[in-house]
Formats: sequence, structure tokens, C-alpha cells
Amino acid sequence: MLIDFKDENWEDKIKNEDTCVIQFSAIWCAPCQSLKPVMSALSDKYQDKANFYYADIEDGALNLGSSMGVRGVPSTIIFKKGEEIDRLVGNPGEAKVKEFLDKSI
Repeated sequence: MLIDFKDENWEDKIKNEDTCVIQFSAIWCAPCQSLKPVMSALSDKYQDKANFYYADIEDGALNLGSSMGVRGVPSTIIFKKGEEIDRLVGNPGEAKVKEFLDKSI
């Protein structure tokens, strides 16, 4: 399940979680919208390994997106205890996203 992310979640959730994945997106971004169901399905598959968040950069996740250097969406970032581990920019398809997750979580 994808959890809606807001900037205020950073301090009380992300920095304390062993592993989490955040998909930075925007409602107007077609590749973002096509990646969202893929991430939702993968969040169910990896639910025992990481929490998955959906962060709209124009609706509640603007500050974190900016501070993380998100310059293009979709950008998917894996964090461990608030530290960035890896980043995937774009929507390369489910197989590549799964490969990205497998190497980092």
C-alpha cells in the first residue's frame, strides 16, 4: 500500500524507519501516474522490507522534494533511517523498478 506523504512525515516517520521508498510525483505528470499503480503493487510485494510513500511535490511534499534535490518527476528514492541510499529518475517500467528495489532493500 502506498502511503500519502506530507513534509511533516519526515521527522516523525522517515528518519525513524529502517527502510522506506518515496515516489516523488506530480498530478500533471503522465509517467508519474503510470508509475503509481506499479509502486502500489510492489509495495504489497515488499511490505515486509520497506514502507512505500507517494509524495506529490505540489501537494504537501514540496519542501522535502526541494531539499532532496528532486529536479524531475517521477523520482523514486530509497531511504534508510533518513539517509538516501539510491535514486531512480523516470519510469523505466515494472521490471527495472523491481531490479532497482532488489539491489537496495
